[in-house]
Amino acid sequence: TLDRSSAASDVYKRQLLMKVNFKNYKPEYSTKFYDLNIEWLEKYFYVEDHDKEVLRNPEKYIINQGGIILFAEFKNHIIGTAALMPTKNKHTYELTKMAVNPNYRNKKIGQKILLKIISTANKMKLKKIILYSNRKLENAIHLYLKYNFKEINLEENCPYDRANIKMKLCLSY
Repeated sequence: TLDRSSAASDVYKRQLLMKVNFKNYKPEYSTKFYDLNIEWLEKYFYVEDHDKEVLRNPEKYIINQGGIILFAEFKNHIIGTAALMPTKNKHTYELTKMAVNPNYRNKKIGQKILLKIISTANKMKLKKIILYSNRKLENAIHLYLKYNFKEINLEENCPYDRANIKMKLCLSY
């Protein structure tokens, strides 16, 4: 027999993937950017001073420096976000502040956000995306590896105390 709840769930997941739209940062989204990331950080780690500073001032640290913040939207609700933040190397940006609303996790929203970020980085003609993560986030690490991120050495003066892995993706726009 067909499990109706499982079949309905699969249909919902397919609809969700089809209907996620992306929006660029607007000042009125700054609260969503902050809230989504604070929730995620508090759930899995803790909020570091560096996080607070960037999340409270996304225009100063990301937008005004040439970075971007994307938002995933479903049925007029912001359900996820991620940013590409410039580094000292003008062709390398950091994928940072990626978070999905808890009600929409495990529905491939993170994957969709990552693909949009990679596509955007290619359009920006970036050469490389780096990210910092933690090995306990097995699903995230698996996703990054699936899309060809490679582990590289984590520098001693890493900007995040929680990070124990650094990865890069070389782009060929």
